[in-house]
Amino acid sequence: MPTFLTPQQFLTTGAEVLVDVRSPGEFGQGHWPGAQNLPLFSDEERAEVGTLYKQTSPDAALLRGLEIAGSKMRWYVEESRRLASNQILTIHCWRGGQRSQSVAWLLEKAGAQVQVIEGGYKALRQAGRKHLTEDERPWIVLHGPTGSGKTKLLHQLRDQGAAILDLEGMARHKGSAFGDLGEAEQPTTEHFENLLLRAYAQLPPEQPVWVENESKTIGTVYLPQVLQDRMQLAKLVQLDMPLTWRVEQLVADYAKFPIADLHQAFEKIRKRLGGQYVQQAQRALAAGNFAEAATIGLQYYDKAYRFSLERRTIPPAFQLQPETNDFRVITRQLLAWQRKTFPQ
Repeated sequence: MPTFLTPQQFLTTGAEVLVDVRSPGEFGQGHWPGAQNLPLFSDEERAEVGTLYKQTSPDAALLRGLEIAGSKMRWYVEESRRLASNQILTIHCWRGGQRSQSVAWLLEKAGAQVQVIEGGYKALRQAGRKHLTEDERPWIVLHGPTGSGKTKLLHQLRDQGAAILDLEGMARHKGSAFGDLGEAEQPTTEHFENLLLRAYAQLPPEQPVWVENESKTIGTVYLPQVLQDRMQLAKLVQLDMPLTWRVEQLVADYAKFPIADLHQAFEKIRKRLGGQYVQQAQRALAAGNFAEAATIGLQYYDKAYRFSLERRTIPPAFQLQPETNDFRVITRQLLAWQRKTFPQ
């Protein structure tokens, strides 16, 4: 019999090799980060077995499932040996039922070390949400106008040992009309949540969590409500960067992209910025004047930033007006405030 692992144990310890035996379609919609897909059924086969279960009988579905899986038994064993290479295989399906336990039985018979996650993928997500909801450590939201370098500061904080969540990194989007430039395809909202839950479970314990302020969506990805709630109740650190520094930062970040892509990004905010300003920005881009284009774009983004500040019911806990644009210096100031506010 395989060993059973609770979702809470998995969140704490992880796995050497994690195998998801759900269908490719289920896996593509969302899977636990790092999982390998070793499907018991294809999407079509899963649909066929499910239809038999509902319209004929559970026994008919079982027999058809055995018929399908039987022809693939050698493939399962060979693939598991390729994936595991003498390591422990941790297996899950949707609810920890017949699919995962059947594959676990087969692989054990073939000599593999196997453990099954109780309750499967569904229970694993529930455990991750429960931890995110009930964990009592404080949160800190890094807030500042566009171009303040908030993501770079988060990375500097992480490098100095702070606990951070890089939401834009997980979403593969920088959170603006220009946010998809240079990024890979975004994950589904379900998979983004899995990335978030895994990242949160792996944070250093008992430290405040730093996160960048975001709206309800990052590109096409929706933030879970529990995450939005935690961010609304978090302490707010407000960065007041001079306009000149922010323009320099935006030019450094975006001038490397093709002019045509920058033109298209400005088109996305034409209605909100105004056609006249969009045309001015596009003319500036054509002339190679990226600083002017960035300054024009900030008219819209600074207005949105002020609106987001007005919506918060909790005033900033710390307002920083840096005297230098050296991110290492700013990071030290942020960490000094953290130590003073949340002494260990």
